[in-house]
Amino acid sequence: MQLLLPIALITFKEGIRNRSIYGISLLALLMLLANFIISDMVGQEVGKVAVDIALSAVSFSGLLLVLFVGINLLAKDLDRKTIYMVLAKPISRSQYLIGKYFGVILLLTVCLCILSCFAAVSLLLIKFGHPAYFQRFSWPLVGLSFFFTTLMLMLVSALSFLFASFTSTSFLTFILTIISYIIGMSLNDVKALVEAPQAVGITVSPVTVKVVQAAYYIFPNLSFFDIKIQAAHGLSIPASYVFGIVAYSIIYSAIVMTLACLIFRKKEFP
Repeated sequence: MQLLLPIALITFKEGIRNRSIYGISLLALLMLLANFIISDMVGQEVGKVAVDIALSAVSFSGLLLVLFVGINLLAKDLDRKTIYMVLAKPISRSQYLIGKYFGVILLLTVCLCILSCFAAVSLLLIKFGHPAYFQRFSWPLVGLSFFFTTLMLMLVSALSFLFASFTSTSFLTFILTIISYIIGMSLNDVKALVEAPQAVGITVSPVTVKVVQAAYYIFPNLSFFDIKIQAAHGLSIPASYVFGIVAYSIIYSAIVMTLACLIFRKKEFP
C-alpha cells in the first residue's frame, strides 16, 4: 500500500489538471439547469422526470470521466514514455497498474460527490416548486442511486484498464469500453427478448440465444446499478440487494483488475 498511495495521488492530481474534467463538469451543470426548464414543461410526472434527469446527468458525466480522463491517464504514461521512469523504481507492473486504478477511482469519487451535490440541490429546488409531485420521493434512495452509479463506474474503469493492458492505442481501449458499457446496460432486455421471441412476434436462432446467454454471464450486468425508477417512486430496495450489488461490483472489479495485471506483466512497450 505504501507504494500504491503515491501513484494513486499522482494520478489523482494529473486527473484534476486535465482540462476535459472542466468541460464534462460544465456539461453536467447545463443538464441540471435544463432540468428546471424540462420539469416545468412536462406538466405531470414532474418528480419522476426531475429525478431521471438529475441521476442521468451524474451517471452520464461519470461515464465521460472514465472515457475521456480515466483512459488517458494511463495512455499518457505510455505515450510520453514516463512509464519507464516509474517502472525503473522498485515497483512492479501490477503495483503500478493498481495504483493508477486507485487514483482514477479517487478522482471519480470526488467528482461524482460534487456533481451529486449539485444534482441534489436541483432536485430540492424543483421539489420546492412542485411539492405535489414529490409525495413518494425518497432522499435515501436518491443517495443510494448516486452510490450505485459510483460502483458501476468503478467496474467500467476496471474494464478500461483490462482493455488498456492488451491494446496498443487508447482509441481502441475507448471503443472496447463503450461497447462493453452498451452491452452491460442492455443485457437484461436482450436476454429476455431472445429467450421469449414469440412475445414480440419474431424468430431467433438457437445460436443467437446461446451467444446472448454466454454474453450475459461474461459481461457485467450494469442494469443492476440503475435504480432511477425506484428512487423516483420511493420504492423500497431490500438490504440484501444493496449488499449483493456492492459484493458484485467489488468481486467483478477485482477479477478484472487481476486479469489486467496478469496481462500487463507480459505487455511489451514500444
